Amino acid sequence: MIEYEIPLVCLIFTLLITIIFFIKRKVEIEENNYYKNILVFTLLTNASNLIAHTLATIYAKDGISPTFALVFSIINKIGSLFIVIITINILSYVLYISFEKYRKKYKKMQILNGILYFIIGSAIMLLDFDVYKVGGGLTSGHGPSVYLTFGIAIGTLLVSFIIALFNYKKYDKRYFAIYIIIPIIILLGFFVMLRPEFNIYDLILSLLCYLMYFTIENPDAQMVEQINIAREQAEQANNAKTDFLSNMSHEIRTPLNAIVGFSHSLEKEELPNSAREDVKYILSASDNLLDIVNSILDISKIEANKLEIVNTQYDINEVLDDLVALTKARLGEKPIEFKTSFDASLPKVLYGDYVRLKQICLNLLTNSVKYTKEGFIEFKVDYIKKGDVVRLILSVEDSGIGIKKENIDKLFSKFERLDLEKNISIEGTGLGLAITKKLVELMGGSIVVQSEYGIGSKFTVAIDQRVVKADEIQIHKDVIEEVHTYEGKKILVVDDNKLNLKVAEKLLSEYKVTVQLVNSGDESIEKIKDGEIYDLILMDDMMPHKSGTQTLKELKTLPDFNMKVVALTANAITGMKEKYLSEGFDDYLAKPIEKQELTRVLNKFLK
Repeated sequence: MIEYEIPLVCLIFTLLITIIFFIKRKVEIEENNYYKNILVFTLLTNASNLIAHTLATIYAKDGISPTFALVFSIINKIGSLFIVIITINILSYVLYISFEKYRKKYKKMQILNGILYFIIGSAIMLLDFDVYKVGGGLTSGHGPSVYLTFGIAIGTLLVSFIIALFNYKKYDKRYFAIYIIIPIIILLGFFVMLRPEFNIYDLILSLLCYLMYFTIENPDAQMVEQINIAREQAEQANNAKTDFLSNMSHEIRTPLNAIVGFSHSLEKEELPNSAREDVKYILSASDNLLDIVNSILDISKIEANKLEIVNTQYDINEVLDDLVALTKARLGEKPIEFKTSFDASLPKVLYGDYVRLKQICLNLLTNSVKYTKEGFIEFKVDYIKKGDVVRLILSVEDSGIGIKKENIDKLFSKFERLDLEKNISIEGTGLGLAITKKLVELMGGSIVVQSEYGIGSKFTVAIDQRVVKADEIQIHKDVIEEVHTYEGKKILVVDDNKLNLKVAEKLLSEYKVTVQLVNSGDESIEKIKDGEIYDLILMDDMMPHKSGTQTLKELKTLPDFNMKVVALTANAITGMKEKYLSEGFDDYLAKPIEKQELTRVLNKFLK
């Protein structure tokens, strides 16, 4: 084979890899720069070898002249420097992926590498390179310059391999590629030193670029890896946000429990009309604050894919009656005609998530109440039946302020408040419609908006629900609990917050029970160890030193302990009731305490 053919083929091959690498879309990360340097300097090495060996083929057939020897040695020395630069970049690459401190000092390392290139390059250029023929126009060299090049190249590759070996426990695919690549390159390097007549420098370098591209620097693989990393980071951030919001919900609900509890107690007192009106406003503001907290939690759960649709049998007429009652309460004294139109032939019992269906309708109705000053609001329910599935067509139309055409697309965005200056006095987070759209989509439905600015709006939701046949009905109606008194019954309330203890005492006083208050799990355990017997224990969970869950587990280890324990907690996000029941609690009460729920629990355990 003619001597210049191997460098030519390797040059073309490396050029193709370089073109593919640079034109492919990829994630730009610092470690790529080392591979870019390896590619570029491999190309330059191939080019310098091609030039040198082409000249040898033409001008060294009959012998080596002094002029040719000088030119050949200079070109080879430049090629030797390129080889050193390539191996230093391999070492830098391994250091970068192995040690965080090198990643932080990336720019300083680049400067250090530049200094090394200059020092080693100067040494290579100053040292002797002896040109000699190995037959038939084949020309090679030896001498200090060659030995320095090989020494540095093999030394840096060995150090790189050893560093990689020390990091084998990381199970990083980049190291496994290095374990294969470096030994092959070193073995081929020694072979060239022993048999210089086999000119395969270019082959070694092209093989290096090829192996690195298809093992650790493939842009496609890197993009997939970066996407996976980004997804994991996003999930971690979402989980952290959800945890933060859950904690914030707990912290907000705790003082809110005191505000709502004392306000309800004041309602029963004989107060002047002005003071009674103030209590009413406090309760209304508390409800608004609780709605905001719940909305933020809902949107965070939706984003974290933690919000579940829970299907059960339900009476659609009861759901609609509740929605009408809640909407009328929110209308207050506004001069608005609230009209309803429900198809009388609508199947009575349906199967679906009525809690979320109710939330969707309530969000739309509340929005209409907020943005309608006078005129009308119409809540309409129709349906289309196909087999045992009904498509509910729920619409809310109003004569409110309407929406500009250019703003309709923004309507379902998070925290978006349209015409903010005009509607600055209207309460809300801008999350209601964003949550509504997500809930509709989770339930496999669709939502449509029709609006004319200054005239009014109409929101229409279509959601499929299954019709429950008469012989399948197992519906359990919510019973309005009647308030009873329980003289002689004894209740222990455990909470680390003194205000919450006072609230519980106030609320329970209406039921004529004897109440004891303690502010820690340990104190409750001591009381029961001392022989105290309670008909019911209301236990907060998130307490310092010993949580309610830990306290309950310890109580259950006591001989003959069989008292009923109800979790009383501000940890009120979806799924908490099921969690506390699985931990061994007999029931669950969320803060702020609702009177209806408290009555239900007392009737259940004290009646």
